[in-house]
Amino acid sequence: MTDVVGASATGDGLARRRRRCWVRGVALGAGVLLVGAVGGGWALYAKLSHNITADEAAEAELARYERERPTALVRDAQNILLIGSDTRAGNGNGRYGKDSGTQRSDTTILLHLARDRRSATAVSLPRDLMVHVPGCLRADGRRSEPSFTLFNSAFEVGGSACTIRTVEKLTNIRIDHHVVVDFSGFKNVVDAVDGVQVCLKKPIDDKAAKLRLPAGRVTLDGEQALGYVRARKSLGDGSDTGRMERQQQFLGALVNKVRSSDVLLNPAKLYPLLDAATSALTTDPELASLRGLYQLVRGIREIPTDQVQFLTVPREPYVYDSNRDQLVTGRADALFALLRADRPVRIAKKNASSENSSTPTFRGKTAAEDSCA
Repeated sequence: MTDVVGASATGDGLARRRRRCWVRGVALGAGVLLVGAVGGGWALYAKLSHNITADEAAEAELARYERERPTALVRDAQNILLIGSDTRAGNGNGRYGKDSGTQRSDTTILLHLARDRRSATAVSLPRDLMVHVPGCLRADGRRSEPSFTLFNSAFEVGGSACTIRTVEKLTNIRIDHHVVVDFSGFKNVVDAVDGVQVCLKKPIDDKAAKLRLPAGRVTLDGEQALGYVRARKSLGDGSDTGRMERQQQFLGALVNKVRSSDVLLNPAKLYPLLDAATSALTTDPELASLRGLYQLVRGIREIPTDQVQFLTVPREPYVYDSNRDQLVTGRADALFALLRADRPVRIAKKNASSENSSTPTFRGKTAAEDSCA
């Protein structure tokens, strides 16, 4: 997610790759590290691979419940669960709050890669969504009781394995891989690409998020980007909706920045990016190496940005507490069915109604959309 050793680093092969997408550039950088063993390239490759933390505990827990997990319906389609952890443990994370010994999923995105790798759909799952969380293995070795509670508590109770099982029960979609990133890792990735540009329609003066920014196009460094994507109560209308929209906007901007040849074809920038990205990740064991990551992403190098879609699962205020969310059952089921069957997910045009269409459409945006437009 073919072997990175096979990537050419000389002659016409490199010239062709200069015109290809960001994933090919990353593969090229990894290939250079491999074939450059005489100059220490192997040591660099090994370091980058060892940066990634393999989530062996989650693998073992998921194997325990293999019989109850959904079956993948479409071969070669992939579903990856991206989890942003709000843990305060670990280097650099304590400054964002006291380490109480617990952690929750600050952000969770279900990323679907189509079988033909011509499109990708990223679905945000609200942290305050009311869901059925199964009994899960706690860090202390005890098992929790099944409960109907907030979605992000699944990560607190049983880590990534519990979150994956919760998502699979909610969607009936098989999760093939998972990636967990903490605060410090997110910041380091943004800083490694020299910041990410976003468009602010209004100035921001937010003490809680530690942000003071002008309106218009602004390049955010890692610390600013973290405040921007995490702010919830003091930006927008104070709901999780605006927060998720900002996260989607930022991820689209980050994809565009990483795709730029300025990053991928400049060794001085590529290695810090790879070092920051790999150091930020905890993944399932299959992904826990440069080769594993390359094997996942090599097939999506041709996806145009207008086919990388971001949306939020259809939801509405929870009937017993307006500060919580619940699924809009029919529309959410329709979305999950499309992803499960690897069928196209259609994004409604801005200001267009999607309720009465014979073909389901969903509100969202693509990575190609300019938030200043």
